Amino acid sequence: METSNIIPTQAPSIGELVSNDWRKAEVFKKYGIDFCCGGKRTVAEACSKKNIDVSKIESELREVEGRGTTNTHNFNNWELDFLVDYIVNNHHKYVTSAIPFLDELSIKVARVHGDHHPELIEIEQYTQEVIEELTMHMQKEENILFPYIKKLAQAKKNNESINPPPFGTIANPINMMEAEHTSAGSAMESIEDLSSRFTPPHDACMSYRVLFAKLQEFQSDLHQHIHLENNILFPKALKLEKELLKQS
Repeated sequence: METSNIIPTQAPSIGELVSNDWRKAEVFKKYGIDFCCGGKRTVAEACSKKNIDVSKIESELREVEGRGTTNTHNFNNWELDFLVDYIVNNHHKYVTSAIPFLDELSIKVARVHGDHHPELIEIEQYTQEVIEELTMHMQKEENILFPYIKKLAQAKKNNESINPPPFGTIANPINMMEAEHTSAGSAMESIEDLSSRFTPPHDACMSYRVLFAKLQEFQSDLHQHIHLENNILFPKALKLEKELLKQS
């Protein structure tokens, strides 16, 4: 008797899995699997790269599904203009408010403790890199990309036609934003490694400990921030632009 193949022809990407159920991000985060910048990989590909037993991950993902419904936001069903506003009012606002604190504290801790803990100097350098990257990045999104996405959403609602944007196609700024996401995410991964997963040493002062706690919080927010854009907002905006330009 011929058995059916239970493995789908096209396995869903990590980004798609998290888009459909945000709780699955907890499983990927637990095993150090990138679900934002690396969201286009399959679970099998990510596990192979990290030498993790894929069946163990799949089992935990099924456990998440078995918990039933969740009260967390179903971002995948939101209108694009509403999602844009959410990203700006929550994640962009968080980054803007966190930057001055991280800037000052990372410099202070590196200056005071860098002689005995030279990794702090590198952490401060990577922190400055992330700050500069995200500051310019968010300005470009809020001034160029996001207004155009909201224009697409309104055109869809009002059954209106659109003209091609000055940048040719939305794919151009999206490609740039995704590259910058990868750069910022990579810098935060370096900070995580240098800090032993944000674990302060036994001789760390309070400022030292607060810095690591804040960096961990910042990375957690950045993961969801990038996930919402790379895996939900951007693919839907690309699809919507294509539909509207075809109608025009």
